[in-house]
Amino acid sequence: MGQQPAVRLEQVVYEVGERCILDGVSLRVEHGEIKAVIGLSGSGKTTLLRHVVGLVRATSGAVFVGEVDITKLSERELDEIRRGTGFVFQGAALFDSLTVFENVAFGPRQHRRLAQSGLRRLVREKLALVGLHEEVEQQMPSELSGGMRKRVGIARALAMEPRVMLFDEPTAGLDPITSRAIEDLIVRLRAELGMSCLVVSHDLEALFRFVDRAALLYGGKIVATGRPAELRSSEDELVRQFVAGSVEGPIHVL
Repeated sequence: MGQQPAVRLEQVVYEVGERCILDGVSLRVEHGEIKAVIGLSGSGKTTLLRHVVGLVRATSGAVFVGEVDITKLSERELDEIRRGTGFVFQGAALFDSLTVFENVAFGPRQHRRLAQSGLRRLVREKLALVGLHEEVEQQMPSELSGGMRKRVGIARALAMEPRVMLFDEPTAGLDPITSRAIEDLIVRLRAELGMSCLVVSHDLEALFRFVDRAALLYGGKIVATGRPAELRSSEDELVRQFVAGSVEGPIHVL
């Protein structure tokens, strides 16, 4: 039997009241792969990411991280899985009252027994990985640019030595040059650390520059998946409209 994917969703349904957000979603992220989930704003992309770290529970279906179906775990067991999964939130979601150093050190301080000297080495190592120097350690998030906050958010996730990284709209609100730098950073981290990455975004042009494969989430379902070139040349009317940027609401395919 071959190696299990890094992440696997099997027929995941997620309902809130009478609304079905995810409707039988199946998805695989292979080891070392950068996979994107693309879709309109409000299509359920972030909800899908939250399933992978157990922040929401599927109504039905299974969510595997490695070989473990996390839908069957207790909250305590989920915490163990989360330590191996880095989540970079859309706005970086740094703790405003903590310095850069304290933000990056937060996870290891809670979950790893490190002397202060070891903690300092770890923080500097992760900041260096994302292109930041120790001069920023005592700065507050409010003193940083949007791109720097995003890098600190990535460093904070890396501090727990994750096997899987989840990125929610990693380039949202950034200028084109900074966006490209963040994209390059994700590619470099995959190459250097061998991580598997799942990225969600509605910015198709940016994603298609650096992901290996992408899946289109529409109407709560994965309606297409493939390499960027395959999606660009798709004969499916829905995919063609989405790639062309003309999808705004319900589509009527002739």
